[in-house]
Amino acid sequence: MGHIDVRNAIGSSYHDAVSGLRIDDIGPLDGTVVATLPRSDAADVARAVEAARAAQPSWAALSLFERANGLDRLADTMEAAADELAHLEALDTGKPWDVARHVDIDRCIRNFRFFAAFGRDQAPELFRMDDATNHVIRKPIGIVGLISPWNLPLYLLTWKVAPALLMGNAVIAKPSELTPLTAHRFSELVREAGLDGGLVNVLHGFGPEVGQALVEHPAVEAISFTGGTATGRIVAATAAPMFKKLSLELGGKNATVVLDDADIDAVLHGVVRSGFLNSGQICLCGSRVLVPSTMMAAFLPRFVDAVQRFPIGPVISEAHRSKVEGYLQLAVEEGGTVLTGGERGDGTGFHLSPAVVAGLSPTSRCATEEIFGPVVTVHPYSTEEEALDIANGTEYGLAGSVWTSDAERGRRFAERMDTGMAWVNTWLHRDLRVPFGGVKQSGVGREGGMWSLGFFSEAVNICVADD
Repeated sequence: MGHIDVRNAIGSSYHDAVSGLRIDDIGPLDGTVVATLPRSDAADVARAVEAARAAQPSWAALSLFERANGLDRLADTMEAAADELAHLEALDTGKPWDVARHVDIDRCIRNFRFFAAFGRDQAPELFRMDDATNHVIRKPIGIVGLISPWNLPLYLLTWKVAPALLMGNAVIAKPSELTPLTAHRFSELVREAGLDGGLVNVLHGFGPEVGQALVEHPAVEAISFTGGTATGRIVAATAAPMFKKLSLELGGKNATVVLDDADIDAVLHGVVRSGFLNSGQICLCGSRVLVPSTMMAAFLPRFVDAVQRFPIGPVISEAHRSKVEGYLQLAVEEGGTVLTGGERGDGTGFHLSPAVVAGLSPTSRCATEEIFGPVVTVHPYSTEEEALDIANGTEYGLAGSVWTSDAERGRRFAERMDTGMAWVNTWLHRDLRVPFGGVKQSGVGREGGMWSLGFFSEAVNICVADD
């Protein structure tokens, strides 16, 4: 199969970048070019803004129920193309087709189904006073910019698109230049579902060129960004002086805490999965495993054995693999021991076997900086207080998990973790109604359920005095 020709989706048609420049999309499974895409910039953002302006008013004029019906039509169209979407996602990310199909793409469809149903369930917000009634209504923002990452490309893009459309907005999406394929196909499915093309415009290219221009454009009144903390700082520095609404879901250095009453065999699979799913390239992965000193001799050999049996997958790019390998080299320089993994293996592509590092200080760079790859560090602790200090001892605060035979004890520990999310005896178990986001340098704001509806709308109060 030849490589795929990706183009910008603007309004009802598809366009090359105004500059005429293009970028190669390299598949991580074998390192070959799978697609080319436009290298867009501010001129393309300006085109997309005009298309969004033209489409948004008539969409916003529909009732919430009518917009919910549009989301369901789009979900139907995606469901019919689910196998194809999974093929494209697997091609772009290197993950197995069945994972792409039954995790990523199923969740993408569910995002639209969930927000459609959630929107229909919204009751009028009324607040009675002795002599008046307050009516809270939610108005669309207008045009919103959505910037999504490469690790869960369509999964995270649709998490933003669905509530943005439900609340009556038009969107301009900027997917990662490393994984453009499903966003491109999704833009076609929007149009096949009968929605005005200008409601979902998709621009491709590099972040500093087209992403920055999207954040800077004065007509784009809200930005939802998922990505690294360093880029998030740039987005925030640009958007804040313009008083744009801003949601930032940034990096993490999440702790997986095994308490001293845990059954090692019972929790082992969950601990390994939380560290290495998607080659550790999920912002919620537990990249630091904290184990009681008294359990370390029993835990560590079983953990290493389970990790060695975990499937080896590629990381997203050659440059990212080099970054991860650099951290493994640093781990040794910092006094750590690589107990297993960190090997490229045979064949082409950007494969890297899951690595476990022991012997590092919990304050070392490898134990406090986000690696975002298949690397987990293991740390002993003596008391719960020490475990809590280690867990909270980074600049990040996205998520964490606690593993114990006493769920109530685990819940109490989780409450003391400086994170926006925590799991007890499970991991990545998601209810789409609950808030998603982090504290400290892991982000600003929350999305999910009512938090998404609130972010993608402007709440207006109308106070009506009694006759």
